[in-house]
Amino acid sequence: MITRRTFGGIGLAAGVALFAPVSAAQDVSQGKVKAVATFSILGDLVRNVGGERLEIATLVGPNGDAHVYSPSPADAKKLAAANVVFVNGLGLEGWMTRLVAASGTKAPMIVATKGITARRMEDEDKPGRAVTDPHAWQSIADAKIYVANIRDGLIAVDPAGKAVYEANSAAYLAKLDDLEKEVKAAIASIPPDRRKIITTHDAFGYFGAAYGMAFIAPEGVSTESEPSAKDVAKIITQIRKQKIPAVFLENVTDPRLLQRIAHETGAVIGGTLYSDALSEATGPAATYIDMMRHNIRELAKALIG
Repeated sequence: MITRRTFGGIGLAAGVALFAPVSAAQDVSQGKVKAVATFSILGDLVRNVGGERLEIATLVGPNGDAHVYSPSPADAKKLAAANVVFVNGLGLEGWMTRLVAASGTKAPMIVATKGITARRMEDEDKPGRAVTDPHAWQSIADAKIYVANIRDGLIAVDPAGKAVYEANSAAYLAKLDDLEKEVKAAIASIPPDRRKIITTHDAFGYFGAAYGMAFIAPEGVSTESEPSAKDVAKIITQIRKQKIPAVFLENVTDPRLLQRIAHETGAVIGGTLYSDALSEATGPAATYIDMMRHNIRELAKALIG
């Protein structure tokens, strides 16, 4: 499971344009459009819309953590050569403003979350302080907005590809419609009183709001380090008190602690959930659609049995 550790503190600079002037299109009149996406999930969405017209580079790759990523000189070169750059926004890429300045890129920045109603979440580093939740892709309805923004951004820099981008996005949106039906059907199969889990993750707020699931943080336990026996005792008390049927605790590597939780509470210990990044190509979450299917199957397996 990929977890949020810290926000960069800043989003995109106010002066970064959402769309570049149409004159930027002249740079892509020959050859493929050079596109950069900040992280693997966004890169997959861009790839599905752009298809063969794009040459895509992703800054934060599979199993990477975009929250704490440190850009390299190679990343600056990618931005400098890009015709268009896709970012999530909502505070996810706190390092992006510095990278844009270092690269000197003139490429337009397409904010994929434009038009999405942002949720708020508690800041792990400063309990009691609310910050913007950037994980909007965990709602398939919001992922469709990503796709529309990507399509419009590509058309803005490559008008000649308009028909291709529209056709690709329509086909992919149809796949997302089917995916959403699949997710809703899986959730409907889970008894309402069992639609809650404890997780060290804080990335599923949009998923929970969209599909009626409760993702509950372990009380008084840090998500940064291995819980102690005392922490596990707190988790056990919380599970009993709130009648939690399943637990996904990715930062617990000691199987004895997991066995104790399962033995003393009867809660099912779930597997891996993917949130901030895709898996490697041979893994269970190599694409956005694969990721969402994998997660809902893991949740249903743990909550239904």
